[in-house]
Amino acid sequence: MPYIPNTPEDQQQMLKSLGMDTLADLFADIPEHLMLKRPLDLPEPLAERQLLRYMSRLAEKNTNLDQCVSFLGAGAYDHIIPAVISHLISRGEFLTAYTPYQAEVSQGVLQSIFEFQTLIANLTKMEAANASMYDGATALAEAALMSCSATNRRKVAAAANLDPKWLEILQVYLESQDVELIRIPYDPGTGLIDKDALKPGLGSETACMIVSQPNFFGSLDDIDHAARWIKSAQGLLVMAVDPVSLGIVKAPGEYGADIVVGDAGCLGNPISFGGPSVGFFAVNGMKLVRKMPGRIVGQTTDKNGRVGYVLTLQAREQHIRREKATSNICSNQALNALAAAIYLALLGPKGIRQVAYQCLQKTAYLRRKLQEAGFRLRFNAPVFKEFALQADWGWQEINQRLLEHGYLGGFPLELVDPGLADSVLIAVTEARSKAEMDQFVDLLRGWL
Repeated sequence: MPYIPNTPEDQQQMLKSLGMDTLADLFADIPEHLMLKRPLDLPEPLAERQLLRYMSRLAEKNTNLDQCVSFLGAGAYDHIIPAVISHLISRGEFLTAYTPYQAEVSQGVLQSIFEFQTLIANLTKMEAANASMYDGATALAEAALMSCSATNRRKVAAAANLDPKWLEILQVYLESQDVELIRIPYDPGTGLIDKDALKPGLGSETACMIVSQPNFFGSLDDIDHAARWIKSAQGLLVMAVDPVSLGIVKAPGEYGADIVVGDAGCLGNPISFGGPSVGFFAVNGMKLVRKMPGRIVGQTTDKNGRVGYVLTLQAREQHIRREKATSNICSNQALNALAAAIYLALLGPKGIRQVAYQCLQKTAYLRRKLQEAGFRLRFNAPVFKEFALQADWGWQEINQRLLEHGYLGGFPLELVDPGLADSVLIAVTEARSKAEMDQFVDLLRGWL
């Protein structure tokens, strides 16, 4: 046990207190075939200067993706990040601040979190939001479990056109709680929820219906129909949304959503190979507020009438007895949430609308240009920021060729569904220029 200053005598004493004889006994629960029965295959140790040179040579092999033109999305998007965000979140008051357990001495951090909650509630048109979560996928899973708790039901319906990785995480969460996941199929022609699958009897034991807007394929679904179906069964409507889209499409609160989740990584946070990100979680109704996972920051006044901020409704296992906790979430990604809050405050309603409008218009432009070049659309529904393109190609090989020309191609859909092996998911944000899109089309046209 290198680096841990325990003597052999210390180790034996600890093992004895556990009723064990050897260190190997600590790992007896690990299946035999998963045990590594040899030392780690590591090179000889290097001096500090040698190690730095070695790591530098490795780094030089990497492609500088920051200089690539990206049409890759599927959950992480190349949005423009205003320079002021990095400057502000790098201030010591925020960058080095830790979890505000002693809330009364962390007023600045608490206020920044409170502002994030307020901005998310305003953006989604919901009554309350929590102090952020790990990411969108875990926020979705928590929403499903909270729905079961609020309705005393053990079934969750989810649209199959949700992000496949989110669905995988949802499945893991629900399995551990003996909750059944019902996947509602999508129409293969439109990519939208199959309305015929929403049968009246199916919802009677269903805690919630989970839909995304836009869905994984970038298509805009008929949320009103799904909302009527689940509401008629006294279940909850859970929506997973792209926060940028809310600058131009109908907000979840206007659909009557009970719980709204999403990933706020696209709000002023860099992609950074997919993380870290930050999730948001908002609800309507005090009954649901009291069941929300994670932290909630509240605003109050002291005895002198001065505004102050506190952690309220502390329902995490770090604050109350574990069996009464609503969640074991231990981090609310405060620095990432702050970046999202600064982004939303900086742009304001008009700015968010403009970003959403540019995403919408540029996506429509690239779709049209690719169709004119001879490509087919995989689905025929309206889209926002992303769409599925169809061609009888090996899209992973095409992406390698695109990379040689400085382009990050789309997401090959065969990676999540073998039935979509001829399709790729193309993302277009406000960061793309007309020249970049035209050059991208010219490259692909030349290979047809």
